[in-house]
Amino acid sequence: MLNEILKELFSYTATDIKLGLNNIEKICSELGEPQKNYKVIHIAGTNGKGSTSTMIERGLIEAGYRVGKYTSPHILRFNERIVVDGFEIKDEEIVYYYSMIKEIIERLEIKATFFEITTAIMFKYFSDKKVDYAVIEVGLGGSYDATNVVNSDYAVITNVTYDHLEFLGNNLSQIAKEKAGIIKKNSKVFIGSSQVHLIQAISEKSKNYIDVEKKYCTNSTFELDFEKFITKVYIDKKEYKLSLFGEHQYKNFLLAYEILRGLGVKESQIERMAENVEWKGRFETIKIKDKIVILDGAHNEDSAKVLTNTLEKGIRKEEIVAIVSILKDKEIEKIVEFLEKRVSKIIFTSLAENKRGKKARELFENSKNKEDKLYCESLEEAFERALKMESRYILVCGSFYLLAKFKERLSDEVL
Repeated sequence: MLNEILKELFSYTATDIKLGLNNIEKICSELGEPQKNYKVIHIAGTNGKGSTSTMIERGLIEAGYRVGKYTSPHILRFNERIVVDGFEIKDEEIVYYYSMIKEIIERLEIKATFFEITTAIMFKYFSDKKVDYAVIEVGLGGSYDATNVVNSDYAVITNVTYDHLEFLGNNLSQIAKEKAGIIKKNSKVFIGSSQVHLIQAISEKSKNYIDVEKKYCTNSTFELDFEKFITKVYIDKKEYKLSLFGEHQYKNFLLAYEILRGLGVKESQIERMAENVEWKGRFETIKIKDKIVILDGAHNEDSAKVLTNTLEKGIRKEEIVAIVSILKDKEIEKIVEFLEKRVSKIIFTSLAENKRGKKARELFENSKNKEDKLYCESLEEAFERALKMESRYILVCGSFYLLAKFKERLSDEVL
């Protein structure tokens, strides 16, 4: 039953994306405005939304609150997108809430998208579960994203870089304004970056915001532990052992820390959150045979830069090979350019089964410096080739779809 429902739900992905709130407003009205029944922490930004959301979620749970979290994309299961107190929505609940939303869109003849339907499911589910806080990640942009029918108590913007240019604008000022669209009249505003374009966009919407990067620039620092793959964060000389890895996670932690402290979460609770928080597919490490496999969704220029900056701090180029596949609407050349500076070999593999994916051979033939690259259409073959190389590390990156494929195809054998 669930598989049939999900197949039907995913068919709405083919619906043309038309940014706007008309559809979701109609659906929410029919549902009784469930998005108004809890406090909302609304999170936008090009990168870091999921990690920041998860740290805030875990901190609030540690403090005893009932917390919903909405993120995308999922890696293995649709259920990962909608979570209450760390537990994913159940299969039968997906069926129930989808049927409820389907009746509404058919009766009102709404041509809804996959994300609008999923967002409506989330709003109603969180209301029925009586959450105290909903930590909601924006899907695309901000102003006209389906999640933006909420009246945000806290509006959080991680950063601004180039992504989804076809929808958000072709310069950073336009993109920043789109993301600043989540700010409402009474929102408390937090930003994780002191970028000029972001500051300008925020200032037009609110004069009362906290620039977390600026606030903590003199009293915080970090260390990367490449043995345990944890990030040691120091704030006013107090150490937090963050289980998420990388300089970018240090910045995400500062943002989450500032918000949690403002919500009255204790230092000891934030400490426990830092040590126990999990976020799959972001410098996730797995030991396989004598190799360390690093799974990272790096799917745009900025996330590829962040990933390679992290590698540079503790892993020599000759120690690592990469298995890579990138969707056709992403910045393929720029992502590859960053990777080839930090890995000894790139093995392209295929995501051709995805309508936005490319075959391995296409990626290889369109790349430069082919002497350090090869291709295998089969992910299994690509992984076998990587295992036989002398490198200690295997990086799997370029798309969350590739990470999902890796876990699905290889988990029974090696994970």
